[in-house]
Amino acid sequence: MFYKVQLKDHIRVPPNLFNLPLEEAVIKRIKTKYNGFISKDLGIVVDVSEMKGIGEGLIIPGDGASYYDVSFELLTFRPEMQEVVIGKIKDIAEFGAFINIGPIDGMIHISQAMDDFVSFSKDKTLAGKETKRILKVNDLCRARIIAVSFKDILNPKLGLTMRQQGLGRLDWIKEESEEKAVPKKEEKEVKDKKEHKEKKEHKK
Repeated sequence: MFYKVQLKDHIRVPPNLFNLPLEEAVIKRIKTKYNGFISKDLGIVVDVSEMKGIGEGLIIPGDGASYYDVSFELLTFRPEMQEVVIGKIKDIAEFGAFINIGPIDGMIHISQAMDDFVSFSKDKTLAGKETKRILKVNDLCRARIIAVSFKDILNPKLGLTMRQQGLGRLDWIKEESEEKAVPKKEEKEVKDKKEHKEKKEHKK
């Protein structure tokens, strides 16, 4: 899930940025420091979303840079258990598929790719035995996060599933919803006919 997080920090602006407007120079330095930053608490920093305030500059003897107390807002992505996300299949291997969900990639184990027996082919696709469905690179999919690990802080791990109802390749989900709509329509027609028949019998 995406969050806006407010922080305060001491930001160093080097002399080579003195020709820029102060706010622009400060934002540039915040981005250099925080873009791509990953932590268990913040998640993954995506960008600086808003500047809140810049204090007076401070110069330290022997250092030509200026230092500012700055308050700002970061846009971050923090993956959460059971969160449903939409992403694009980035790569497929024998053990499963890698899906890009924006700031980070996740992994869908072959057993979680669909509710079917799944096999891997050399042309990098996953195929369902019963459903005949094919999952390939660049497919848009909806998945649920079922595992989050920040043990390796530079490379957090996400595990996802597409086996549950309402998950999978987007056109599969559309097909399923259309298939469910047909029986409901038929049920309504049967019900309407039954009511019509009962009304006729009642009139007699």
